Amino acid sequence: METEELENPWHVLAELIEAKYADGVRAFLEGLGALETARVISRLDAENQTKLLLLLDPGEAASLLEGVSDTQAADLIEQLPVKTAAAILDEIRSDQQADLLAQIPSQNAEAILSKMSPEEAVDARRLLEYPKNTAGGIMLTEYLAYPGGKTIGQVVADLESHRGSYADYTVQYLYVVDSAGKLKGVLRMRDLVFSASNATLAEVMIREPLSLQATASTDEVRAFFEGEKLLGAPVVADDGRLIGVVTRSAVRNAASEHATRQFLGISGIVGGEEFRSMPLMVRSGRRLSWLTINIVLNIVAASVIAAYTDTLSAAIMLAVFLPMISDMSGCSGNQAVAVSMRELSLGLVRPSETWRVFGKEASLGIINGLVLGALLGAVAMIWTRNPYLGLVVGVALAANTVLAVCLGGLLPLVLKRIKLDPALVSGPLLTTVTDMCGFFLVLSLATLMLSKLH
Repeated sequence: METEELENPWHVLAELIEAKYADGVRAFLEGLGALETARVISRLDAENQTKLLLLLDPGEAASLLEGVSDTQAADLIEQLPVKTAAAILDEIRSDQQADLLAQIPSQNAEAILSKMSPEEAVDARRLLEYPKNTAGGIMLTEYLAYPGGKTIGQVVADLESHRGSYADYTVQYLYVVDSAGKLKGVLRMRDLVFSASNATLAEVMIREPLSLQATASTDEVRAFFEGEKLLGAPVVADDGRLIGVVTRSAVRNAASEHATRQFLGISGIVGGEEFRSMPLMVRSGRRLSWLTINIVLNIVAASVIAAYTDTLSAAIMLAVFLPMISDMSGCSGNQAVAVSMRELSLGLVRPSETWRVFGKEASLGIINGLVLGALLGAVAMIWTRNPYLGLVVGVALAANTVLAVCLGGLLPLVLKRIKLDPALVSGPLLTTVTDMCGFFLVLSLATLMLSKLH
């Protein structure tokens, strides 16, 4: 049993689930780390995953789901009866509630919301109104706010009497609001501890506190936290009402998720995260949606070669250098793409600054193009003992490098400006254009100097 538990712990868990041994399941899961728990759950079949969540009480099931990715958690929630799913979501933090419901088909999500507690459902609906890449989309709706007329003693008494329910809150500050719920001040925990019990919150609060608009982008939120040494910041609606709190950890998580989405997009995985525990056809569809487009783009590039078959037949050594020119130009262009996307994410460049980026990349492209062209041209000349072939290869690589670098720097800005995802579109588009232009430059130059290449 110990060997099986070490190598295939999901088999052990499946046996405990089949035996409906709830205490054994709890003890087994407690002995696993967070990463191992996610792996074990993903290896269970759909039936046992559902049975596992039904075997645990809603609070335990919620804790389990908080330890796996949102994509996996949403899949697990969808497998459950609506009433059970609602009970579990009632126990999950508000920000993750919204993330999970956003990944579930709207009809199913609405059915779950209708069975959740009214207070939790209202908070979840509010969060769903905001895009995920805004302060409203990553905020928590669990926070502590009191009227300014309350005394320190009354607030302490409230905290003590609701110790159990407040324990799950991420409490870093207390907020002071007026009768309309508008943010008026903030109270640090140290102020609560060391102030006189008969002092009112209005007397000890920090007035005109820093806050974030619910519609602020996650880039703006990240810039805010980089400039302020705060653990959390209040989020307000357009009318100044306090509606949530963004924590520094939530900003880090949002940045990490954004980076993951970019990496998946560049890698050709569209439609969100992919796990090998997902249905086969779903995984296939997500990959094919990009690969089929890539076939078309490659046909366009190959058509250039087809137009110069006579030149290739006469100077067959050119075929050796075509992939080198294509690959090296593509690498140069991808470096420029990476820099532009990084600067866009940090707010260091705006989509409208195309001429500035073009000037910076063109000067760099000329230098790198001349160096790389000279190197590859020299290799081609020594290898083939033909200076004219070396000249064709070198000039083609130099020119294509300049083009690739300029295009790579500009593409993310242009795509961002027209509301397309730079991470998903820049790579394939850049590859196609650099391949096509590289082939065209080599073969057209070779055609002009064909008599010298024999």
